[in-house]
Amino acid sequence: MKLAELSERSGVSTATIKYYLREGLLPPGRRVTATRSAYDESHLQRLRLVRALIQVGRVPVATAREVLAALEDDSLDHHHRLGIAVGALPSPPEPDPEAPAVDRARHTVDALLSRLNWLEGPHAWGPGSPAYGTLVDAVGALARLNYPCDVDDLLPYARAAAELAVTDLDLVERYESPDAQVEAAVALTVLYEPVLLSLRRIAEAQESRRRFASG
Repeated sequence: MKLAELSERSGVSTATIKYYLREGLLPPGRRVTATRSAYDESHLQRLRLVRALIQVGRVPVATAREVLAALEDDSLDHHHRLGIAVGALPSPPEPDPEAPAVDRARHTVDALLSRLNWLEGPHAWGPGSPAYGTLVDAVGALARLNYPCDVDDLLPYARAAAELAVTDLDLVERYESPDAQVEAAVALTVLYEPVLLSLRRIAEAQESRRRFASG
């Protein structure tokens, strides 16, 4: 397909596609003439993945380039490719290790993950991952304000998250190719997080009504 058709099918402007080509995020097309190239379905699929990372996931271009290079590493299995892509999504800053309650929060999180048997090899959501740091920070904030946040308090949330993970990966597996699954994992992680937050608040309102509303 020509550049204009690639733009039309992907929903990405020709100027943006040219930028992605210059930055090495999209492989060059097959040269047809000195000024014209042809593109195929692999370019369309890669463009969708780049769009998911940069436009949906707000991943910086330099980080997206590193992620795309890692995804082409044949030594990685599909699990690790998904982890690299989703792990590149922006996260809050790491907690200050010297901040009050952080050490205790880290012990609580480690105990929770151990109880769930969620601590495993590299690229897992264990120590060193952005999600781990965010969780430690959140548990530390709860502890500083004297809100319930021990392992037993956190377990119901973790178990609900485990059920949601099954739903998430079921959605990802609807896509046939590995690249399409990586793209979907990035996009769905970003786009479904506000869905989950909104549904949680609506559900809380319904439960509050059931428990406390008069009449």
